[in-house]
Amino acid sequence: MEEQIKKKLTEELEATHVEVVDKSEGCGGKFEVVVVSPKFSGLSLLKRHRLVNNTLKEELKSIHAFSQKTFTQEQWDFKMKEGVCKGGCTWVKM
Repeated sequence: MEEQIKKKLTEELEATHVEVVDKSEGCGGKFEVVVVSPKFSGLSLLKRHRLVNNTLKEELKSIHAFSQKTFTQEQWDFKMKEGVCKGGCTWVKM
């Protein structure tokens, strides 16, 4: 399911960066995602999350826990440039 989620987010949201982590210890029912997309520009956090949820509408039917972090490209670049998450954010793979 990880690859299916990643592929769908990448293609439908034109994401430039997607991380999908299965936190379910094998059952496939708990996921964390990080999505960077130009489609998030100008959208509130709530609207971004709704966009992700709508994109994964079918997949979410079989997932019991779903956490997401959504960024515009500018926000992501700033975080990476400033090292905001180096060593402090478990969701960023450095």
